[in-house]
Amino acid sequence: MKRKIIKIDEKKCTGCGLCVQGCPEGALQVIDGKARLVGELLCDGLGACIGTCPEGAILLEDREAEPYDECQVIENIVKQGENVLAAHLTHLRDHHQTEYLKTAMQYLKEHKITPQANFTAGGHHSHTSCPGMAMRDIRSKEEADAASAGEFGSELGQWPIQLQLLNPGAPYFRNADLLIAADCVPFAYANFHQRFLKGKTLIILCPKLNRVKEQYIEKLTAIFQSNEIKSVSILHMEVPCCFGTLSLVEEALKKSGRNIILKDYTISIDGKII
Repeated sequence: MKRKIIKIDEKKCTGCGLCVQGCPEGALQVIDGKARLVGELLCDGLGACIGTCPEGAILLEDREAEPYDECQVIENIVKQGENVLAAHLTHLRDHHQTEYLKTAMQYLKEHKITPQANFTAGGHHSHTSCPGMAMRDIRSKEEADAASAGEFGSELGQWPIQLQLLNPGAPYFRNADLLIAADCVPFAYANFHQRFLKGKTLIILCPKLNRVKEQYIEKLTAIFQSNEIKSVSILHMEVPCCFGTLSLVEEALKKSGRNIILKDYTISIDGKII
């Protein structure tokens, strides 16, 4: 079957093993100094390992692969102890994988195994997973109000926001109005939240400092292909290198085959819309 599954760039991989630690499903191992996908049926294609790789060597791709087998995964995970079990269950819950989570909980029930007390099927992520990488949809009024830090509340509607950490299958991409912004824009333009971010799903990137152009294009292409995107607004600074933000998006759109109108805005260094 064709599905999302990870792809490892061996040229970039240093064999540090951080991705192995970030994959409680057991799909990854370091072999001969490189991270390897050792079991397709163990990889759920949600990309939890992507954010653990300091080299940007892991991507998601659509290809023919063995179907993911939650029964096999949970059987292996139970043997690794309570912390790994809790991390896996949290991973499924925070990525809204309801059916996989039901399968896992049914297995635990049948084998009379009780998850750690700090895991609940309907709550927020526990600290057994990295809070900085956990996917969150915070568009509800209650969470938005709680996140407000000043007179004007935050308009951020999801987490994470860095392109390399985003899952193309995240629910907040469905029928979304995208705002793709270069990293420096929110610091230069004071009214960023109210003028541009409100009601949009945010993606941030830096076309100059992050030497991952092809990864950016692949991830953006996957987001465009996997979701019905209503609109795309692009924000970048006036400096020449920052115009690469627009070219990245245009190339990804071309590869995706989607026809979406782009709105492009340039912000001056002194914080004005040009």
